[in-house]
This record gives sequence, structure tokens and C-alpha cells, in this order.
Amino acid sequence: MSASPIVLDGVDKTFISRRTGEKQQVFRDFSLRVEPGEMVAVVGASGTGKTTLLHLVAGLELPDRGTVTAGDGRPRLGVVFQQPRLLDWIPVEKNVALAARAAGVPRDDVAKVLADVGLADYAGAYPSVLSGGQRQRVAVARAFVVRPDLVLLDEPFSALDELTARRLRLLLQDLWLREQRTGLLVTHNALEAAFLADRVIVLADRPARVAREYRIARPRPRTPEDPDLFDVHREIVAALA
Repeated sequence: MSASPIVLDGVDKTFISRRTGEKQQVFRDFSLRVEPGEMVAVVGASGTGKTTLLHLVAGLELPDRGTVTAGDGRPRLGVVFQQPRLLDWIPVEKNVALAARAAGVPRDDVAKVLADVGLADYAGAYPSVLSGGQRQRVAVARAFVVRPDLVLLDEPFSALDELTARRLRLLLQDLWLREQRTGLLVTHNALEAAFLADRVIVLADRPARVAREYRIARPRPRTPEDPDLFDVHREIVAALA
């Protein structure tokens, strides 16, 4: 697997409010590059375009102007949303197997990735009986079973309690260390951004602009209690304020 870049070049994106008909320009001449193998976290206040940015990279939205390039050719995307979006009427193993089959990945990978996320004993369970953290582990397994070149994370742990979220951040770090990928994380959590990312981008205003950028020099594996990460966290919070 070779990591792929993400490049946004001179992007404009405007939405029209269905309620008022008013135009709302989210991006104007916006550019950003995520290097191959890099994890970039994007933070910012609500309405600054974080999720729109992720949707543009995923191909769920198209730019009005400019270009969005996600990888070379047709890279495989692994996406983890805020809500796990599982099929509750089929077992955990089949939820993950559907993604594997769509990507042409061997069925044997399903058992391996479920073991990687600590759900080997829940393969036959239905999502409706799982805890919120377990359901999100299934979502992470589904994203990684496709052997993704690019991983997109849309506030993946924001709906969880802090202890569960901490465990899943450590799990994500472990998966990240196993193979080189390129990642884009959207989050409101400045400490999560500092812990997981190589670089943190702070968005501000509308149309959005890059207000600040932080490079996280700490080697992996990292610990959430690293005082250097808390220092970066405080700087990011100050920039957001």
C-alpha cells in the first residue's frame, strides 16, 4: 500500500439556503495539501466549513471552482462518521464483510480487523445490543478493512463519553502505526487533534481561511497525558477563542 496525497487548489464552494434563498459561501480560493502518509486535523468553530471540506475530499460534494484531488487515480477511501451508520438487522461480522466485499478484499481480513479493534468475540452479535463505543469500533473496522489509501474521520468520537473516546483514539493510533496512509480528521476536540495529527489546521471565518497551523513534533506512539500535547492543545484553544 502506498500513501496518497490530498490536494485542494483554489476551491470555491457556495450553498444556497433552502429556507431563505440566501447564498452562503463556505470556501473562496481555498487551498490545502495533505502530504502522503500525513494525518492532518482540521478544527474550527461550527459553520467554518470543516465537514464541507471532508465531503469535498470524499467526493460527496463538488467544488464550484478549483480542483480537489484525493490520491492518485482511484484511491480506496475509509470513512468514519460521527454516527456509526451500521445495519442493525445483520451481525457485526456481516456489516464489516459488506465493506470488504465491495472493495474486493479477502473475507479473511474481516476476522483480522475485528480482532484488531477488540471485537472478535462480538462477530455474531447484532449492533443494537452493543454499547456506543463498541458500535464505533465496528465503524472503524469497516473503514480499515477495505485497506484504505485515504482515511477520512468526521468527528468520529464526539458522541462518546471521554473515557471511551480516549480508548478509541489509542486504538486509532495503533491502526495508524501499522501501515502508512493519508488521513484527514475533522474535530472540535483540540486535544484529540494534537494527539492524533501530524499537523493541525485551524479554520476561521466564512469564507473559511487557515487562521493558524501547528506541526506536532511528538513521535508516535503518543500518550494522551503527554504535557507537550497539552501545551499545543492550549495554543489551539486560544486560537479558536
